[in-house]
Amino acid sequence: MTLKNARITDADIKTHGLSDDEYKKILEVLGGREPNLVELGIFSVMWSEHCSYKSSKKWLKTLPTTAPWVICGPGENAGVIDIGEGLAAIFKMESHNHPSFIEPYQGAATGVGGILRDVFTMGARPIANMNALRFGDPTHPKTRHLVRGVVAGISGYGNCVGVPTVGGEVNFHPSYNGNILVNAMTVGLAQQDKIFYSAAAGAGNPVVYVGSKTGRDGIHGATMASAEFDANSEEKRPTVQVGDPFTEKLLIEACMELMATDAIQSIQDMGAAGLTSSSFEMASKGGMGVELNMNLVPQREEGMTPYEMMLSESQERMLIILKPGKEELARKIFEKWELDFAVIGHLTNTGRMVLKFNNETVCDLPIDPLAQASPEYDRPWVASQKLPEVAASSVKDVPWRVALTTLMACPDIASRRWIWEQYDHMVMADTAQRPGGDAAVVRIHNSNRALAITTDVTPRYVKADPFEGGKQAVAETWRNITAVGARPLAITDNLNFGNPQKPEIMGQIVEAIKGIGEACKALDYPVISGNVSLYNETDGKPILPTPAIGGVGLLDNLNHMATIAFKDEGEHILLLGQVGDGWLGQSLYLREVCGEERGAPPPVDLAHERKTGDFVRALITGGKATACHDLSDGGLLVALTEMALAGNIGCKLEGVSGHARLFGEDQGRYIVTAKDAGAVEAAAKAAGVTVQRIGATGGSDISLGSEAVGLAALRGLHEGWFPSYMSAKG
Repeated sequence: MTLKNARITDADIKTHGLSDDEYKKILEVLGGREPNLVELGIFSVMWSEHCSYKSSKKWLKTLPTTAPWVICGPGENAGVIDIGEGLAAIFKMESHNHPSFIEPYQGAATGVGGILRDVFTMGARPIANMNALRFGDPTHPKTRHLVRGVVAGISGYGNCVGVPTVGGEVNFHPSYNGNILVNAMTVGLAQQDKIFYSAAAGAGNPVVYVGSKTGRDGIHGATMASAEFDANSEEKRPTVQVGDPFTEKLLIEACMELMATDAIQSIQDMGAAGLTSSSFEMASKGGMGVELNMNLVPQREEGMTPYEMMLSESQERMLIILKPGKEELARKIFEKWELDFAVIGHLTNTGRMVLKFNNETVCDLPIDPLAQASPEYDRPWVASQKLPEVAASSVKDVPWRVALTTLMACPDIASRRWIWEQYDHMVMADTAQRPGGDAAVVRIHNSNRALAITTDVTPRYVKADPFEGGKQAVAETWRNITAVGARPLAITDNLNFGNPQKPEIMGQIVEAIKGIGEACKALDYPVISGNVSLYNETDGKPILPTPAIGGVGLLDNLNHMATIAFKDEGEHILLLGQVGDGWLGQSLYLREVCGEERGAPPPVDLAHERKTGDFVRALITGGKATACHDLSDGGLLVALTEMALAGNIGCKLEGVSGHARLFGEDQGRYIVTAKDAGAVEAAAKAAGVTVQRIGATGGSDISLGSEAVGLAALRGLHEGWFPSYMSAKG
């Protein structure tokens, strides 16, 4: 295989996911010369939607990415924020949607492995994993199999590598029947003076391959992730990578040991597009060239070609640029950890990628046109049609006890205990708040400070109004972090949408990004990393637009951490935030109780969000609130029931009634409990925050007027759905 090999055919171009116009641009980049197959493969993955963001980067550039506490925003492997005392939090969220549908265990497992590498490649010790999962209709014949496989893959990898999985979210909807979503997030800690970046420098410096050997798994993974599914998607099983968490654990420790020396000039994990993306991105960021000898790449299969080696997405691999003369130091470390170590090339000052194989040049490409000048599309888009508000009078008023029991047992609200008990959420011994609350809380080791972490989005809101839904996703994570007493600092996002070549889908993308940006600006909550996953469709049917948001905040004193559980009998229950007539449009009450999906979603008043959230945080840190929970899916009565079940203490409500008030999903609201309600009310009045006493804790029921539902019955419904569903045949 040389630069003079057989001509590229139209079938080759189509197989590699390139358009005719993109192939013409390739010819321009190469000065009229046709690429060979190796070069075509490299262009295809570098210019894939998954790697280049060619349909979304025009709009991603509009997001706010800076703040005084942001050390590094988008563009690196993960984002970095200053959390004080010389420490940085490093985090990112990424998708592994298509692989997880085809092979749920390995797809989910390698998603976890990949996001871990994004974080520790920057010098951070991973301290927490999160996930955001979407599955199809529970009655669909594949859903149970996919849930079981994905959860097993996440737990299998995370538990073995020794990083706690501390929370996440799971939803069900028929739109995900043919295309589930598996978004994985990792948070790590690093010393601010020990952060590593990926820009290569120093002509002549050695290019080093470390980790596992390269195999044929994952070839064309990035291209597959940039295309729609169809009836033949199962045939793409060979493009799903195979993970080994025990090797990943060794790789983490070896990299951390090497990072404690002064040997590394730059470092990058081999993620999507493997050796291709890592080498091109490192060289491009540093304005360098690279020459690689493909015969030196560690291989686990016989007869591998340069094409296969460059496009393989085999797991647990890293690419490192060492400082001169540090090869033997690094080699000894990786050999001690029983990992492959090979010097496979060196940097040049040519700005070109040159690959040698069997003493022949099999690739000679300019680096920047692939890494920086990939296509950027301004795709046509149309705004989503505004839906009317849903009047409460138009929605059936089901008796509250019937509605509550229905909602507490529905798939989107039922306890996720069946899932999170499979995750080792206590490994490392720093998990301060376990799954089941508003946000996970993980102690900063050897301190009394902690990070609060959450993931959230409400896809039905985004489908109904992408702009408001994008705002709400950000605001919901901000509320979740606030509700545990932490100060929200920054987000990562994972934008999951359908085919961007359809104007209505592109409109969802554009409007959701605009909503996310507006919320981040209003809340001083910048976007520091993220991922875009498009073409989430099967046979032309798109998923609900799902821009998942992962938020991170700082809790300065763990003694002030709040939880959702009622703490004692006889405490006052107060509702903080806007008190309206109750918003039922797009609510779970409307969908699960009444069987309807219609109307506009609840609007998000960002000024109100900030004022109310800042007040709630002050209540918590000032010791005035004994419990706190934000209101979201299911509204007021569901939130109160969750608090009661968490504390095993009932409550008696007063001053609230009617289906809209009890189950409406108005935004920007919190429930707090307090021993001294007068102090909370006085503080709220001074801050200009609406407050209403709605009852008191006590007993073993949820009681409203003369009617009540026992906690024991509610607990059985709430915690019984998942085990019952997963134990059924099929």
